[in-house]
Amino acid sequence: MDLHNVLNFPILSLSIFLPAVAALLIWAMLDDDKHVKWATLITTVVTFLITTVLWCRFNTTTHHMQFEENYSWIESFNINYHLGVDGISMPFILLTSLLCIICIISAFRCITKNVKGYMIAFLLLETTLIGVFSALDSMLFYFFWEAMLIPMYIIIGIWGGKNRVYATIKFFLYTLVGSVLMLLALLAMHYKTGSFEILDFMAYAFNFEWQIWIWLAFFAAFAVKVPMWPVHTWLPDAHTEAPTAGSVILAGVLLKMGAYGFLRFSLPITPDASQYFVPLMVGLSLVAIVYISLVAMMQRDMKRLVAYSSIAHMGFVTLGTFMFTQIALEGALINMISHGFVAAALFLCVGVMYDRMHSRDIGDYGGVANRMPVFAAVMLLFAMANVALPGASSFIGEIMVLIGTFQADPQYLGMSTKWVAIIATISIVLSACYTLWMYKRVIMGKIGNDRVDQMQDLDKREFWMFVPLIALVLWMGFYPLPILDILHTSVAHLLEQATSTKLDTAALAAHSSMAH
Repeated sequence: MDLHNVLNFPILSLSIFLPAVAALLIWAMLDDDKHVKWATLITTVVTFLITTVLWCRFNTTTHHMQFEENYSWIESFNINYHLGVDGISMPFILLTSLLCIICIISAFRCITKNVKGYMIAFLLLETTLIGVFSALDSMLFYFFWEAMLIPMYIIIGIWGGKNRVYATIKFFLYTLVGSVLMLLALLAMHYKTGSFEILDFMAYAFNFEWQIWIWLAFFAAFAVKVPMWPVHTWLPDAHTEAPTAGSVILAGVLLKMGAYGFLRFSLPITPDASQYFVPLMVGLSLVAIVYISLVAMMQRDMKRLVAYSSIAHMGFVTLGTFMFTQIALEGALINMISHGFVAAALFLCVGVMYDRMHSRDIGDYGGVANRMPVFAAVMLLFAMANVALPGASSFIGEIMVLIGTFQADPQYLGMSTKWVAIIATISIVLSACYTLWMYKRVIMGKIGNDRVDQMQDLDKREFWMFVPLIALVLWMGFYPLPILDILHTSVAHLLEQATSTKLDTAALAAHSSMAH
C-alpha cells in the first residue's frame, strides 16, 4: 500500500508544486542574492527527498498507476486533475529532481545577473518537468508540456550566449509546431472516446486510419523533442547558447520527454500504426546514430560536440523503443536515464572550463591535466561513460538495446534485424573517436597557452557537484538491478499493449495486404 493511500496525502502533487510555491515565496519575500540561492537549493533538495519517498514506496510488482490523485478540473469539458506514476515514469521524476539540485549548485558562482529571476525560472521549470511525467489526463499533460517552454525560453534567452535570441526562437518554434499537432490528435481522440484520460485512450480501439493520423501527429511532437534527424538542428544552437545549468537540464531531462511520449502515447494508444511505422523509425534512428556521430567528429566547440553526441545516443533510445522486445525497451529506458547523468556531467565539465577560460573552442586548450588533475580524472570517467565502456551505466543500456535488436521479430522491419544491430554498433566506435579526440586535445599533452597554465583545479563546490553523478554512473554500470526491477513489470505491460492489435479480423487482413 502506497504512502498516498496510507496517509491520504497528495505526495505527488507536493513534489510537483513545491518548487512553484517556493518560487512565488522567493519572488515576494527575498531580495538578497545569497538568500535566494540558498532558498532555491533547499527547495530542490526537499523536492528530491519527496521523490525519493515515492521511489522507496513504489510497488514493483504491479503495472498499475500508483500514488494516484484524481479530481475534477474543468468539469464542462471532462478534464481532470489526474496524476499517477508507474515504473516507466518513476525514474524520470527522480532524475529530474536530482539534476535540478546539481543545476542550482552549478549556478551558485556563474550566475551573477538577475539571480532571483534565474532561480525562479528554474523552480518553475522543475514543476513543469515533474508534471509531464506525472500527468494521466492528456490536457494536464499538454499543459505541463507547453508550460515547460516558457521558463526554458527565459533561461536561454536572458542568461545565454551572444546568439541566445536566435537559439531561443528556433527552439520555441520547432517545439511549438509539433505540439500543436499533438493537441489536434488529443482533441480528435476526445471526439472518439468522450474522455481526455490517457488510460481511456489506451483502452479504446481506434481503427487503423485513425491510428495512422494520430501516430503521425504524435510523431511530429515527440520527434522534435528527442530530437530525431532531420528536426534536430535546434538542439546544438540551444545548447551552445544556454548557460551551463540550462544545458544540463536540457540534455538530462527535456530530451527524454520526446522518448517518454512515444512510450506513453504512441505505443499503447496506436499499436498497429506503431508497428506499421517501424521501418521509418529504425531508418531515422540509424541516421541519427551514424550520421550525427560523423557530424560530432567535425565540431570544434565542445558544447556542440556534446550536443551532437546526445542526438546520436538518443538514436539508440528510439531504436530500442521500436524493436518490440522486452530487453530493447528496458535498454532504451536505461539508456535515457544513463544519458541524463553522462550528458549532464559532460556539460558541467565544459562549464567548469568555460568559467576559467571563457572559451569552448577545443583549439584554445591543451594540457589541462597538468593544472587540474582531479578534474581531468573526473572528465575521463564521463568520457569513458560516453563511449559505453563496460562498467558504466551507458554500457548497460546500449548493450541491452543491441541484444534486443538482434532478438527482434523481422516481420516488423521486413528485413533481418541483425544488420540493424551491426550498423548501430558502428556508432560505439564513432563515439569513441570524437569523445577521445576531444579529451586528448583538451586535457592531455603539453600546456596549450598561458591561460591554461593559470587554471585552478576543482573547488569543493564543484567537486561535490560531480560526486552524485559519478556514484550513479558507476552504480548503474555495475548493479543496474534496482532500476530494472522498477521498470520490468510496467515495460512488460507496455510491450503487451504495443504488440497487440486494435483492429478487427477484416481490418487486420486489409492492413496486412496493404503493408505487403
